[in-house]
Amino acid sequence: MGNLLAGKKGIISGALNSESIAWKVAERCVEEGAQIVLTNAPVAMRMGEINGLAEKCNAPVIGADATSLEDLEQLFTKSMEHFGGKFDFALHSIGMSVNVRKGKAYTDLNYDWMQKTYDVSAISFHKMMQTMWKLDAINDWGSVVGLSYIAAQRVFPDYSEMAESKALLESIARSFGYHYGTAKKVRVNTISQSPTMTTAGQGIKGFMDFFNYADKMSPLGNASAEGCANYCVMLFSDLSRFVTMQNLYHDGGFSSMGMSPALIEQ
Repeated sequence: MGNLLAGKKGIISGALNSESIAWKVAERCVEEGAQIVLTNAPVAMRMGEINGLAEKCNAPVIGADATSLEDLEQLFTKSMEHFGGKFDFALHSIGMSVNVRKGKAYTDLNYDWMQKTYDVSAISFHKMMQTMWKLDAINDWGSVVGLSYIAAQRVFPDYSEMAESKALLESIARSFGYHYGTAKKVRVNTISQSPTMTTAGQGIKGFMDFFNYADKMSPLGNASAEGCANYCVMLFSDLSRFVTMQNLYHDGGFSSMGMSPALIEQ
């Protein structure tokens, strides 16, 4: 469509298959002129279709467990070797809960699994940025984005401890955003996206119920994965140069609604 990201280079994590938001982000970044590196956990790479995306985007795939500092250092070092220098943006699109997968009730959580959820879904965001910081891997005025959900602020019972993970993710964005902004003018934001028809989303109990609920509650309806990708592109571009430390709702207006006549009539 244009050249919003012409000359920019970035890293996209979390693309599993064509339903993934990260997949759409990768496609849109390349369409807007960026060069990218794709990354995901080795197990996700085996399960997904990332090599097809890599071929389409002319991008290398560098496997990395986002909870491993050693893997992350290798990821960013190899990425800089590929790019011939620093890069300009990074997407954190990583989330996983063993408790949710195994159907554990919120009042009966396995705490070892809970800690794993936090490490994968939120602390990995800090680990990514801390590793980039130490390697001085990202250019001044760069942009880092993490994907969140409104369960960080409101109760969605079946979302379980992923809600706390998203709250932690958003807090890390604010805290690291201060340090990165002061030192390097790098901005850090999270996008609170509508419920979206992804493989991960549809694995949550009752997903279709709250997908339809949110769609009716939102004046504009649920925001699509493609729409979220466009929003990410804007945040990676120079158009958002002074936006940082924000949790930005991309949800068709859901976050501002109290009640909806459409739901009452139903």
